[in-house]
Amino acid sequence: MLVKQVSVFLENSKGRLFDVSDTLAKNNINISGISLADTTDYGILRLVVADPIKAQEILKANDFIVELTDVIAILIEDTPGGMAKAFEQLSKKDVSVEYLYAVSKLKDNFAVLVFKTDDHKKAIEALQEGGIKIIKREEFYSL
Repeated sequence: MLVKQVSVFLENSKGRLFDVSDTLAKNNINISGISLADTTDYGILRLVVADPIKAQEILKANDFIVELTDVIAILIEDTPGGMAKAFEQLSKKDVSVEYLYAVSKLKDNFAVLVFKTDDHKKAIEALQEGGIKIIKREEFYSL
């Protein structure tokens, strides 16, 4: 039920986002989800791609610092309150969201959120109890 996310640690300098995206593009790896958080000296680029293992290998071979992280992807109604419903379930079970981002994939009237929690097992149970659709890895890449 977890999706692998590629986390790339980048120094804050011009052209680094191009370097990552160009490296992946030249290796036919499409980015379907992306987030960038920065500090003064570096940023963490979080990517969801169809083949995270291949992306990790290619980026490491090109001298990037890369990690794979387990995250949860959910399908929520793209209406006011759709996201609140999911977070209400997590709140009831005392699960904290460490970070989240939306991805470019939309299906019918739904949006896709990707996030990391402090307890994925408890989060999945809470979301399922609340009727929130958790997207399996294979399903995520075929949306």
